[in-house]
Amino acid sequence: MAARKRRKGRLSVGILWHQHQPYYRTRIGGDPRDAYLLPWVRLHAVRDYYPMAALVSEFPGVHLTINLVPSLVAQLEEYVDAGATDRWMELSLKPASSLTPLEHDFLIARFFDADWDNEVRVHPRYAELLELRLNRVSFRERDLTDLQMWFNLAWFPPEMRNGTVTLEDGSDLTVRDFVSKSHGFVRDDIEELLDRQLTVMRNVVPIHRRLLESGQIDVSVTPFYHPILPVLVDSDLSTIDATGATLPPRFAYPEDAKEQIDRAVAFYTDRFGRRPRGMWPSEGSVGEHMLDLAAGAGFTWMATDRGVLEKSGEWGYETEDPDVLLRPYMAGAGENRLSVFFRHTRLSDDIGFTLQGYADYDHAAEEYLGWIRTGFADRVEDRSERIISIILDGENCWGSYRNGGRAFLRGLYRRLEDDPDLVAVSFTDYVDGDPERRLPAHPQDEQHEVSPLFTASWIDEMGSPHGNDLNIWIGSPEENRAWELLGKARSRLAEAEATPKSHPRAYESLYVAEGSDWFWWFGDDFVLAPGVDLAFDWLFRERLRDVYRELGEEPPSELDAPIRRRFVMWTPIEPIDAVSRDRAIRCLVDRPGTLVWTTDGWRTRHETQLTAIGDVMALHAGYVATIGPFDKECREVGFGFRWRGATRVARRHTIRVVESGKAGEAEGTRGD
Repeated sequence: MAARKRRKGRLSVGILWHQHQPYYRTRIGGDPRDAYLLPWVRLHAVRDYYPMAALVSEFPGVHLTINLVPSLVAQLEEYVDAGATDRWMELSLKPASSLTPLEHDFLIARFFDADWDNEVRVHPRYAELLELRLNRVSFRERDLTDLQMWFNLAWFPPEMRNGTVTLEDGSDLTVRDFVSKSHGFVRDDIEELLDRQLTVMRNVVPIHRRLLESGQIDVSVTPFYHPILPVLVDSDLSTIDATGATLPPRFAYPEDAKEQIDRAVAFYTDRFGRRPRGMWPSEGSVGEHMLDLAAGAGFTWMATDRGVLEKSGEWGYETEDPDVLLRPYMAGAGENRLSVFFRHTRLSDDIGFTLQGYADYDHAAEEYLGWIRTGFADRVEDRSERIISIILDGENCWGSYRNGGRAFLRGLYRRLEDDPDLVAVSFTDYVDGDPERRLPAHPQDEQHEVSPLFTASWIDEMGSPHGNDLNIWIGSPEENRAWELLGKARSRLAEAEATPKSHPRAYESLYVAEGSDWFWWFGDDFVLAPGVDLAFDWLFRERLRDVYRELGEEPPSELDAPIRRRFVMWTPIEPIDAVSRDRAIRCLVDRPGTLVWTTDGWRTRHETQLTAIGDVMALHAGYVATIGPFDKECREVGFGFRWRGATRVARRHTIRVVESGKAGEAEGTRGD
């Protein structure tokens, strides 16, 4: 048997954890204590933003990149410095005896918003409360108070639930006392727990600053409110390929794209005392027509997805070849050049969507690095001239891992420290080199030029032809309606000769509305709970209404109508009994097939194909079909499923159709 050929040097492994939340504040300007509509900045800060940085600090030989979006950091600061709250925080503090019926239903619906298997059922008292909900047993006051507590307590990381953590400011923090108490909580307990959340939040930026100054991490940045830059520059250049997709009226404001970038650079420089070197463009969305803006802002590098490289250049690139995919690239011309790194899609998505299913996470880490060695390190000629880029959200996936994925992350970092053929680097490390770590520099004039850079993002929309594009954010009727309304507000600013200097709040509202997240949830690409999807819809339209208000004008009435089609969710785990006739029913199941339904007692049948759909991180979440709204004669809708390969309809279900707003608990418990 021939000996394995020895490869030169070490293959660089560039990991980037992307930390991001949209701007949830209910109004721009005014009292900084105005409540945020959603709690995810606060909760992810406790579970993910601080612990992810602290965890890598345990392994000094591991260098990586953490991307902090300015709209996230700005909200953290408003919580800890200005007393901002969120609706969920305020409801946590409200005595159970004082809750209104709507607030009562909201708690039961939304205070289980965590991974049920890994973050709810692992806590006996929280599991009891979940069973009450699933069995539709009435909650007593003490049950509601315990629910208020456990929703906030379960978001603390395992290090703080099981022991004591010394935070960046030197304070010690634990919630082990509350975990041990388990039940019978009172308002003082909840107040103390929320104070501990704020203590963790106060330390998020400081720990990143220290690790940046030590050189162990690089902190990269994203345009301020997370917009899709290629669309802001010129929506007519957007790549869409989904069946029936069309482009909205043209939106072309490169000055807005520049402002979003420039604000991010200034914000970062103020917080970290230096200019950022790298940029993860929102959703990895890039294109040749936005390169001058990125390079002109002084960035050394940016990153996007393998699928973009595959379609770039005159003929595309053979990204199955590791020597092609893993080389550093240079994009742009003249002085406006920067390095571009292309994430390995499968290896990035494996962490986000696959490895949590392993029984042994330490083995998962070993197998993961084995894939990198055999699939890449052993196949490139000179390892020191190649980098494999692994880029994904550093927040959303950890709830689906047991114990927050700590065994996997520690196993991964420990092996990277010791591996003779691999070296964990930040992208800035890779460009600059590091003699102490035996890392050669990779200056731009030695990098392969990629031109033109294809216009796309990190994702290929589910159900569309193969190839990355921008379909998630533009092209469907709901998305295009949002772009149309945004364009009208932007045009009105120009017509009124308003400038960012003369009308700062109007422009601030506009920039928030340009963020990607609102468009992500429009259309039928992804699943979001009823009520929460309408919250995103309302926040988007409220920002546009603010544009007109700041001009001293009455907002147009068309902004009063929701963009998002209204529906209630039905799943086999959480069925519903009744639906208002003005709502649609969205049925979500775990396998392909056909939804068979009727409104006349099964005399007439209709069939709707179940469509594959994704969730918050584009993971394949299941199969969905939507029926309704229903006309005034309809009193009942029946439906069942014919699974793929079967000839008969499985168990049938019946839902009452009632007058609008009278569906009661069936909809109220879902936060609608």
